[in-house]
Amino acid sequence: MVRPLLLALLLICLPGVAGAQAWETCRGIDSPSGPVLADCRPLEGVIDPQGRELWLRADLARPAGQGPHAVYIGAVASSEVWLNGRSLGANGRPGASATAEVPGRYQAVFPIGESTWRASGNVLVVRMSSFHAGLRLDSPVAGLGVYAYPLPSRAIALAATFAAAGALLAAAFGFGVIHALRRTGSSLTLAAMAGVSGVQAILETLRTLVPYTYPVHVWRLVGIWGLTAVFSLLLISYVASRFWPRARRAMIAIAAAVIALSGWLPGFDLKTIAVLAAGVGLAAIAAGVAVWRRQTGARLTLGYLTVFVAVGMAFPAGLVDLAYFLFAAGLVLPVLMAEVVRLGRDDQDREIALTRAAARPNCLTVASARGVVRVPLAEIVAVVGADDYAELRLADGRRLLHAARLDRLEVDLPATFLRVHRSVIVNLAHVNGYDREGGRGRLLMTMGETLPISRNRLPAVRDALEAQSLVRV
Repeated sequence: MVRPLLLALLLICLPGVAGAQAWETCRGIDSPSGPVLADCRPLEGVIDPQGRELWLRADLARPAGQGPHAVYIGAVASSEVWLNGRSLGANGRPGASATAEVPGRYQAVFPIGESTWRASGNVLVVRMSSFHAGLRLDSPVAGLGVYAYPLPSRAIALAATFAAAGALLAAAFGFGVIHALRRTGSSLTLAAMAGVSGVQAILETLRTLVPYTYPVHVWRLVGIWGLTAVFSLLLISYVASRFWPRARRAMIAIAAAVIALSGWLPGFDLKTIAVLAAGVGLAAIAAGVAVWRRQTGARLTLGYLTVFVAVGMAFPAGLVDLAYFLFAAGLVLPVLMAEVVRLGRDDQDREIALTRAAARPNCLTVASARGVVRVPLAEIVAVVGADDYAELRLADGRRLLHAARLDRLEVDLPATFLRVHRSVIVNLAHVNGYDREGGRGRLLMTMGETLPISRNRLPAVRDALEAQSLVRV
């Protein structure tokens, strides 16, 4: 993010820091003997090298304690550093124009040799420029100072992020498989949530694993913000669909408005926190309504969302950089395990139902996303094709989606059912007759809407209806 968790912790926690008490901005030139500065004035506001060449100067005290130190810079800028007139190195090549500048890395470290320090009167000079960012940031410099070298290991944080990313991507695959088997909207939403979170975890670790140039960092921030916005919308969609379906569209609209307004907030940290807070907050409201209605599973969902909000308020930097992925993994993975268990139970129930159905030939065993249902043939008015599925229209007005093709059903159903169209099979017991309109035939049903008749099937339909004395012209 614009202020990475690592640099924020450094500014607060590391002992023995020779921090700059006050920065000054100067006019400067680079000479063979070192930088030459003039007209130095106290810096007002944030350090901002965007669209210009910036010379900074600070008086430092030699750090207390033993061990080496280094100048650490986290910035959307190229940089060059001197201590007491001695060059410590360059990150890219700063310049007075976009043509003169060579973009440097977002994070740079300049070790300081012990012989470079003076007992007192140490002067740190930093030259920076930023002409290639692509977007203007409110805080282009996340951190700048002298700290102990090397930095504490981030192995634990990286391991946690890698574990979360791997688990989330695996969960995305698992929910994708469940969706392919059951065609449920919730499985598809959860697969998208897990996939978005896994990709975002990878983006978060990118700055540690790959020493990318600072223009990449800006678009990385945009990607993190966008992925968080997508995750928030998916979270609201999942929780609202499960607990408060009527409010789903309204909540998504509110979240979309918050996402649009977050673009005006200063800094991508605030942008990301705003859209994530909107998603979690609205999801918590939907779960709270479900708790009030005493819906199953609502208390657990609301409790988890409440814990996340509390942790996020206590550790906002952790919310953005790490806790978000652990939250996503902690929410998605238990749901995945529950879905897998439920899928196994449904398969077992389906086998039992199929066994029982063999003893009841007057019923059709319907396999749908809700499980297995045995429907009496007499209650089926018509069967209508729906891609790879078939929609059963029943006498009581219900419609069931059956995981079977019309070709297979045409063979399995008894002779009282007739294929009248490439996408329609009707129960002749529920047909009142047929008529013709505009050269096309249609069946008049005892209930529900009329159904089309293919021209090449019209003779067979007429013969079947005449045989039952149902013809009405």
